[in-house]
Amino acid sequence: MIMRQGQQLLLPAKPLFIWGSLLAALLINMLFNMGLWGRAAWMPDVLALVLVFWTVHQPLRVSIGAAFVFGLFMDVHQGALLGQHAMSYTVLSFMAITVHRRLLWFSVPSQAAQVFPLFAVAHALELLLRLSGGGAFPGWLLLLAPVLEAALWPVASVLLLAPQRRAPDPDENRPL
Repeated sequence: MIMRQGQQLLLPAKPLFIWGSLLAALLINMLFNMGLWGRAAWMPDVLALVLVFWTVHQPLRVSIGAAFVFGLFMDVHQGALLGQHAMSYTVLSFMAITVHRRLLWFSVPSQAAQVFPLFAVAHALELLLRLSGGGAFPGWLLLLAPVLEAALWPVASVLLLAPQRRAPDPDENRPL
């Protein structure tokens, strides 16, 4: 793939770091659900954010199957309709895979604007499944969650790409 002018060459992502960050995001989601706010509708879904990030950056390692399994874990943890998060994460991962090549050409703030509709569709699907299963409407603060997730995209990009960044040591014999 041809890189943009001035874009830094990254080291390969280590599988242990990828799966460790996904498990850490799952634990953060679980802590958010049990914490001070309970299951607040406006809380960002950190696991969805990390899933989209790794699906965009490593689509061969983190795929729709992984999103489905993590969605089942969230369904079991929350005691939600079984498959609610699994379907939402699966659709989210599919949409991320469809735009991953185009998304990587943009700057990180532009990427945040591009992933916002993905998060909005995932939350709308999750709400639709919850309501069709007989659940209660969580309130209009639910509209804040995709905005927060898109706002956290630059933070996730910096944190999750940090181990892959090369140390800048230019050499006249080795320009990369």
